[in-house]
Amino acid sequence: MCGSEVHPLPDSVQRVAHFLQTASHPHSPRMLNGAARTAQEAADQLGILVGQVAKSVIFKRKEDGAHVLVIAAGDRRVDEKKLAALIGKIGRADAEFVKARTGFSIGGVSPVAHLHPPVTLIDSTLERFDVLWAAAGHPHAVFALSLQDLQSLTQAPIVDIAQPPAVESV
Repeated sequence: MCGSEVHPLPDSVQRVAHFLQTASHPHSPRMLNGAARTAQEAADQLGILVGQVAKSVIFKRKEDGAHVLVIAAGDRRVDEKKLAALIGKIGRADAEFVKARTGFSIGGVSPVAHLHPPVTLIDSTLERFDVLWAAAGHPHAVFALSLQDLQSLTQAPIVDIAQPPAVESV
C-alpha cells in the first residue's frame, strides 16, 4: 500500500452525492481530514466564517411526529418559539429519531437526501453569505452551495427563525 488507496464514500455520503448529481448541483461532497460535527469544527477545517456553515437541526413536531429540518447559519441558534409559531409545537429529536427519519447520524445530517421527506425551513440569516457549506451525510463530509441552491434543492421557504446574535460585552 502506498497511502494513496481509494476509499469508497460512506453509503450516506453516496446517497447525498447521488441526490446532488441528479439535481445537477455543481459541487460534489468533499471528505474532510477530521470530523466536522459542529459548525465551528467545519468552519475551522474549511477556513470560513462559522456563519457560512448551513447546519441542519432536527426537531420533532408533537402533533404528528414529523421530523422538522431547520437549516440555520452556524453562528445562530434556532428560536424555538418562532419555529413553533410557524409549524406547531415541537420537541427535541434524539439521536435514534434523527437516524431513523433522516438516515444520517447527528453531526452529519445533510439538508438533502433524507430517508423520509422532512418539513423544512431555511434561516434567513444565511442571506449574508454567497457561499455556504452543508453536511453531506457524514461528520467528515461537506458540500458547497449558495442560498439559492439550498432553496432549490430543498424546496423550502426562507424564514426569520434565528435568535438575534448574542451581544458581547466589552
